[in-house]
Amino acid sequence: MDRTIFDEEHEMFRDSVRSFFKNEIQPHGERWREQGVVDREAYLKAGEQGLLCMWADEKYGGAGVSDFRYEQILMEENARYGDSGFFLWLHSRLVGPYLEMFGTDEQKDRWLPNCVSGESVLAVAMTEPGAGSDVSGIRTRAEDKGDHYLLNGSKTFISNGILADLVIVAARTDKDNPHGLSLLVVERGMEGFERGDNLKKLGLKSQDTAELFFNNVKVPKENLLGQEGRGFYHLMHSLAEERLLAAVGFTANAEAAYAVTMEYITERRAFGQAIADFQNTRFKMASMRTELDVANAFVDKCVLMHNDGELTAEDAAKAKLFTSEVEARVTDECVQLHGGNGYMEEYAVCRMYADARVSRIYAGTSEIMREIVARSLGLDPRKKTKAPKKDAA
Repeated sequence: MDRTIFDEEHEMFRDSVRSFFKNEIQPHGERWREQGVVDREAYLKAGEQGLLCMWADEKYGGAGVSDFRYEQILMEENARYGDSGFFLWLHSRLVGPYLEMFGTDEQKDRWLPNCVSGESVLAVAMTEPGAGSDVSGIRTRAEDKGDHYLLNGSKTFISNGILADLVIVAARTDKDNPHGLSLLVVERGMEGFERGDNLKKLGLKSQDTAELFFNNVKVPKENLLGQEGRGFYHLMHSLAEERLLAAVGFTANAEAAYAVTMEYITERRAFGQAIADFQNTRFKMASMRTELDVANAFVDKCVLMHNDGELTAEDAAKAKLFTSEVEARVTDECVQLHGGNGYMEEYAVCRMYADARVSRIYAGTSEIMREIVARSLGLDPRKKTKAPKKDAA
């Protein structure tokens, strides 16, 4: 099915970024997976190409382009021709906008230029050993000490945890309010800020994921992002975009798995014919193509709604839920069509299968997404469900 949301400028941009990923990112993938982290130079090269924080104002070095479709194209091309652990989207569209939305002019002047150039890599630290999807369970605390906060606690599963130079940390500043959180920007080199080991994961081998520790870290008041005590609401403000980013990525990953499988089944032969000529193969590919077209249509619609400021949290949750499930089904079928080779890491589809497993967990688990959608239908366990009135006979 033809996708109609991109115009000529978008396609020209796609051509240029495809070349960037093929030449500057893809050749390093195997080495990055072995070392467990992408090279910092990858961010610098992306910055040189103007691919980081494209929404940022020109005075900070950005392009001043807020059209989400450009980020969508970046994610799609990275999935096919780049490296799954190169989390450009997390840096540029998940974390960076917090600085834009809630930062003061002084903070933007101080931080955004290096974010745009790739000299500073971004991360956000919410998840803790005892608090995942439930943000209100955060225990990391920041005590007001006059001209600074004293930050203590730990975070886990933090993407870009090793590379990050600026980490937006969600910390409790009001112990009596379950939503009494604040956002503090912790900078590389602050005394008491330590990183744990690069965590070993099932997939996304080149994406650095770490535990972070804060032991009496003195965070100056100038590093408070947004309003004190409003951190919970600041975090909620960007959840719809975070889940849309996830949905775009999951669909792009599934498309990439489908593409490498199409190449494989047309080249591989068994019993005197191409794997593609077997009816089972043709039917499987037809079913996957249908699911992918449906996923693309829904995600593209959500992207346009987001550009218009109309994407709801419920629709973003639907997109995240559906596309993560599609990615899981497609990558599984693609491994099956590769046969034994699909279980070998030298084949891209094997790595894609491992990468896909986390999609139903991060950015809100599938269970949480179903809960959000169910509540939007009026099915809320916190409220009594009333039986519909019967029409009078």
